[in-house]
Amino acid sequence: MDFVSIRIITGDVARLVAFYERATGARAAWATENFAELRTAGGATLAIAGTRTVPLFAPGSARPADNHSVITEFLVDDVDRVYENLTGFVTDFVNEPTTMPWGNRSLLFRDPDGNLVNFFTPVNRPSAGASAG
Repeated sequence: MDFVSIRIITGDVARLVAFYERATGARAAWATENFAELRTAGGATLAIAGTRTVPLFAPGSARPADNHSVITEFLVDDVDRVYENLTGFVTDFVNEPTTMPWGNRSLLFRDPDGNLVNFFTPVNRPSAGASAG
């Protein structure tokens, strides 16, 4: 089994695709006006689909802007630089860049539908006995 993508259902596909294109720098490949995919350099795919696609699976099975449990995560080279680039564009930062106990420097924000997004950079932790500088 291969994990291939995560799909966000939205009431405004064009708006959400434009947001993720700007936030990630990836360009979307549009299949229809109701479905687009953004593929990252690492091979992950973020699919964005309109509410009109939901009945094709099961009517009422997904609702836009109703996620309270999933965080979509992107590995970036420099989370602090990304934060500077997104300031003024992202309107809902949940957390400014913060070094987490597990060793990632993390930036948490919400997309226009309220979905949580985490951009993170692993932090090189000094080995035991080394100077933390």
